Amino acid sequence: MVIQRFKELLKQTGIQVNGTHPWDIQVHDDRFYSRVLEEKNLGLGESYMDGWWDCERIDEFIYRILKNSLAERIQGGLKYLLCFLPARLLNRQSLNRSHLVAERHYDLGNDLFLSFLDPYHQYSCAFFRNTDELDHAQQQKLMLIGEKLELKPTEHLLDIGSGWGGLARFMAERYGCSVTGINISKEQLAYSREFCKGLPVVFQECDYREIRGCYDKVVSVGMFEHVGHKNYSTYMKVVFNSLKDDGLFLLHTIGSNRSAENFDPWLERYIFPNSELPSLKRICGAAEGLFVIEDVHNLGTHYDKTLLAWNERFQAAWPRLASKYDLRFKRMWEYYLLSCAGAFRARAVQVWQILMSKEGVARPYPRCCR
Repeated sequence: MVIQRFKELLKQTGIQVNGTHPWDIQVHDDRFYSRVLEEKNLGLGESYMDGWWDCERIDEFIYRILKNSLAERIQGGLKYLLCFLPARLLNRQSLNRSHLVAERHYDLGNDLFLSFLDPYHQYSCAFFRNTDELDHAQQQKLMLIGEKLELKPTEHLLDIGSGWGGLARFMAERYGCSVTGINISKEQLAYSREFCKGLPVVFQECDYREIRGCYDKVVSVGMFEHVGHKNYSTYMKVVFNSLKDDGLFLLHTIGSNRSAENFDPWLERYIFPNSELPSLKRICGAAEGLFVIEDVHNLGTHYDKTLLAWNERFQAAWPRLASKYDLRFKRMWEYYLLSCAGAFRARAVQVWQILMSKEGVARPYPRCCR
């Protein structure tokens, strides 16, 4: 009964169990069916990690599920529903808990991340304008940010959540500005300081709530997903107080189409602890009374291609990573990259670059080509 119900649901999306299409799933353990019906996306991801099913094109499989709203037709059991309780009762992104994502994700090892990232180590959506090559697309993304911020050699840029220092290095090299990056990942900070040696770039180990000083421009790429809606107003006030009156702030973030505690339980457990995707409504609500929103640019369609490129490089690098990470980790990581690619392809999630000013500017934005 359970197996038949599951197969019927999949059939509505054009997916067959043990079929011949690249997006068809090959089920190796019949416990898979009840697990997914009970635990939804949490059970789907965990059962893949456990080797209960395979699929040649996980990205296409997930795309078809999301595009046909299959997940909404499965209620899930108590275990799944309890996943959302902490987000409603607690501030999961408080100052005391903010280091968890750094310790469990960003500090996994530079060898892992640098095996699939570009030379500027951009762990965020690239910008594939007139190119299919990841390295070029990531530099175009960085240039897009620099042009929107109108960076000048005399200016001081604050980079909130500075990653492995690639954005700081690029902006210092291309625009001649000085950069202060803040981060809470010890692994990233150690690498960044070496990577940017000799440039007018410094890095500080601190949470965004501990930022001091005043800057000409502020940028934050791929960090706002870890702030949480209970802290959005605090975040915006910190940025406002850190920015000069005539300055510009660019926020680059993955976003949700809905305002909700909308994290994916599997991603939250295995990839990004305490993560939460903001909606435009919540971002704008937090910025209201502080910032003028000059421009909103959706790059979401570019992330599909970025994630596929990352997975291709990760697979090529696996032979030299296998001595440190086991096969279950490999399945976890490829499921993460490919399922996210499918989600962006289905337009279930977005990427926004939002440009803000404190007092408004009398010129059109962005001045660079899209």
